[in-house]
Amino acid sequence: MIRIHFTAADFAQVRFAPRPAPLQELNVALMKMCRPDDELLFGRWRRRLLRSLPPAVLPLRDLVPAEAAPAFLDVFSDTLEEGADTVRATRPDLVRSEMERVYARQASPAPLWIRGLHRGDAEAWQLLVRAQRAAFDTALRPVWPVVQDLHQREFLRHALAVAEHGMGAALAALVPGARVHESGWELDAPYEQDIELRGRGVLLLPTFHWTGRPLISHLPDRPLTVTYPAGPGVPLPPAGADTDAALAGVLGRTRVEILLLLADEHTTSELARRLAVSNATVSAHTAALRGAGLITTVRAGRAVLHRRTALGSLLVRRRGGTRSTHGWPDVSRSGA
Repeated sequence: MIRIHFTAADFAQVRFAPRPAPLQELNVALMKMCRPDDELLFGRWRRRLLRSLPPAVLPLRDLVPAEAAPAFLDVFSDTLEEGADTVRATRPDLVRSEMERVYARQASPAPLWIRGLHRGDAEAWQLLVRAQRAAFDTALRPVWPVVQDLHQREFLRHALAVAEHGMGAALAALVPGARVHESGWELDAPYEQDIELRGRGVLLLPTFHWTGRPLISHLPDRPLTVTYPAGPGVPLPPAGADTDAALAGVLGRTRVEILLLLADEHTTSELARRLAVSNATVSAHTAALRGAGLITTVRAGRAVLHRRTALGSLLVRRRGGTRSTHGWPDVSRSGA
């Protein structure tokens, strides 16, 4: 359990990041790439990204020899250039202590460039910056407009929650398992930690490449930053990509068709008729979509009514392309 202790004045210093943070989104994307979980949704994305990363990215692997990354990589600037400058401006004593921490239990010696980073060599810092930019260009730049769009939606959602229910209720609803008491904010975690804000403030940052518990950045002289998962739970398609086709590779064509149709409420029988499949087939697919939080189902008399959730709507948001009569791209003019 993480307990973040607020005073009355601290609640007034909770703010929401106005824009996504490129380096932090990169950090969580690379973390997700290296984890073995969520194979169904992320397996193909992981393998594709691992194949496409250029050699210039390899120094980042040296920075995280085990699961723990040095804390000075947690940077929340809203441009890549400013983020790189912030990393470079990290206090030398913090860089040294963090590199010693992450390499403390490693049997093999640190690579030469890591030793240079520990000494503060300019060439080592340049190598790190090049690696971060190469990783961002490969992993995030193609989907960055989608990240920006999702961030804006989450920003508005949070602002409305605060306006309607107050900051305490908005924090309690931010992630599953969160609670707000008079003394502060509690977040579920597999370890115990108590954090006194002491006027430093809190920055809330949604991320769209992470599905785990909230990540806490607790560095001296900086606001406490909570990076929390807010995305649709699948790899984001590039802006302008055929979102439906990309989703079909993960969910299957019939389930994507159902999501598209459920922009309006439909019964099981109506869906079966529109898709030319049996009621039993529709029931099996809607059960899976409901379990993933993509649709809701209610009974109205003898009928069962399905409707898309906000999460389901995010997944099927289109970025261009012509829709056929069945909701799939019209390739008749494309030469396919």
